[in-house]
Amino acid sequence: MLNIIDYLLDRITMYKLVLYVLIALLGIAGVGSILGFIHYSLIQIAVSTAMILVSCLITNAIFAYVFEAPTNSDSVYITALILALIVSPINFPSSFGFLNIDAFVKLAIPIIWIAIWSMASKYILARKKKHIFNPAAVAVAISSFFLGVAASWWVGNAFMMPFVLVGGLLIMRKLRRVDMLFSFFLAACITIFAFGVQNNADLFSLFSKVFLQTSMFFFAFIMLTEPLTAPATKTMQIIYAIIVGVLFAPQVHWGSVSSTPELALMVGNIFAYVVSSKEKLFLHLKEKIQVTPDLVDFVFPLNNSFRFTPGQYMEWTLPHSGVDSRGNRRYFTIASSPTESELHLGVKFYPEGSSFKKNLLSLTSQQTVVGAALAGEFTLPKDSQKKLVFIAGGIGITPFRSMVKYLIDRNENRDMVLLYAVKQPQEAIYHEIFEEGKKIGLKTIYTITDPASVPQGWTGQTGRVSKEMIMQTIPDYTERKFYLSGPHAMVNGYEAVLKDMGIKKGQIKIDFFPGFV
Repeated sequence: MLNIIDYLLDRITMYKLVLYVLIALLGIAGVGSILGFIHYSLIQIAVSTAMILVSCLITNAIFAYVFEAPTNSDSVYITALILALIVSPINFPSSFGFLNIDAFVKLAIPIIWIAIWSMASKYILARKKKHIFNPAAVAVAISSFFLGVAASWWVGNAFMMPFVLVGGLLIMRKLRRVDMLFSFFLAACITIFAFGVQNNADLFSLFSKVFLQTSMFFFAFIMLTEPLTAPATKTMQIIYAIIVGVLFAPQVHWGSVSSTPELALMVGNIFAYVVSSKEKLFLHLKEKIQVTPDLVDFVFPLNNSFRFTPGQYMEWTLPHSGVDSRGNRRYFTIASSPTESELHLGVKFYPEGSSFKKNLLSLTSQQTVVGAALAGEFTLPKDSQKKLVFIAGGIGITPFRSMVKYLIDRNENRDMVLLYAVKQPQEAIYHEIFEEGKKIGLKTIYTITDPASVPQGWTGQTGRVSKEMIMQTIPDYTERKFYLSGPHAMVNGYEAVLKDMGIKKGQIKIDFFPGFV
C-alpha cells in the first residue's frame, strides 16, 4: 500500500499536493456545514473563500507587475485557501433576499484586507525578492493588531480532524520532515501540559482541547512545513520546530500580548531566515548541451558571490504562459561545483513532459530562470578519511558530478567508488569528470541494466546494482558510507539491498528533495 502511495506522490508536485489537500478540506467543511458539524453555512464558506481568492489573485498580480517578480499561481491559491480555513467566514444572512449590502461590505472589508496583506507581505517583507514570513500567518497577525480581527482557526474542529490528519500525513510523507513535525508536536504538548499542571487545569479536558478542538495539526502539516520560510537543514529544522512548538502554547505571553499560532510561526520564520541561505538567483542561459537524446545540461553564468555545498539543490522557477497542472517550479540538484564560474543543471526529459519541461527545453538567453531555497544535506563528510560509495541511477548522477569536480579542483584525495547504473551506454554522462577523478582516488564502475543494450565486447558490469555486485567490486564495503541518488523507487531498492547486507542506517545517505515530475 505504501509503495502505491509513494508512486502516486512521486507524480505530483509538493505544491499541488498541498493545494489538493486544502481544496478537499474546504469541500469536506462544506459537507460538514450541511450536516450541522460546522457552524458556518455553506454559502458563507463559499462566498468568503471566493472573496479571499479573488483578492489574493488581483493583489499578487499587481505586486508582481510592480516588483517585476516571477509569480506562482499555486502559492497564491494555497495562501488563499489557508486563509479561508483559518479566518472566520463572513457572518451574513444565508438568504440574499434579506441581505443588507452596506452591512455586507463592512463585514467583507476585514477579510479582503487580510487577503491583500498576505500577498503584499511576499513582496514588501522580503529580501532579494525572497519573502521572510509565511504569508497567511503574517496577514492574520497584522489583522489582529490593526483591525482587531483575529484568526479563529475554525478548521480546528473535531469533525475536520480525521481529514486534516489524512491530508497532513500525505504531505509529511512527501516532504519527509518527520523529525521536524515530531519536534514541534513534542515541544508544543510539553509546554501546554506544563502550563496546565502549573495552573491546576483539568488535564483530560486540556488533552481533548489540544488534540480535537485546536488547529495544531493543520498548522503543523500545512504551515510549519512551508519550504521557503523554514530552515533547509535537518538540525536547524528541529530547532525551528521546537521554538515554534514552545511559543504555540496560548499561555505564553509577551507582556500583555498572548501568543498565537501565527505569532509563533513568525518568530520561527525569523529564526529560519537568520540560519538559512538568503540567495536568490536570476539566471540567463549561456548554452544548452544535448548530452543524450533525452538529457540536457543547462549552463548559466554565475555570480562569484554565490556559495553552496556540493550536492545541494535549489527550487527553480520558470515563468511561462500556459502553465499546466504541474506548475512552474521544480527542484533540481546543482550539478556544478562551487569552484566553477558557471552553474550546471542536468535535466532529463520525457515524451509526455510538463509545460515546465517543454519551456525549459526551448529556453533562450532572454528568459530568466529563478533559483531560490538552497537546501540539502546530501553532502560530503567532513572527515576526508572516510571511505565512500556513490550509487547513482539515471539523472541521479548530478550531485556526484558536483562533488567529484569540487574535489578535483581542490586536489583533495578521497577513497571513493562510484557505481553508476544506466540502461544504455550512451546514457552515462559526465564521464570525462569521473575519468579525471581517478587522480584524486575515484574508482568508477559502470553497469548496463538493459541486456539488449550491452555492446559487443563489453567487459564491465551488467544488470542492476545487487548485493553480489557490491560484494564483488567493493570488498571493504562494510567500512564505507553509502550515498544513494536517483529515482525514488531505485533508491528504495538499493537501500533495501544495503540493509540486507548488514549496512547500518547511519552508513546510508539518501539524496532527497521535495521533488518533482
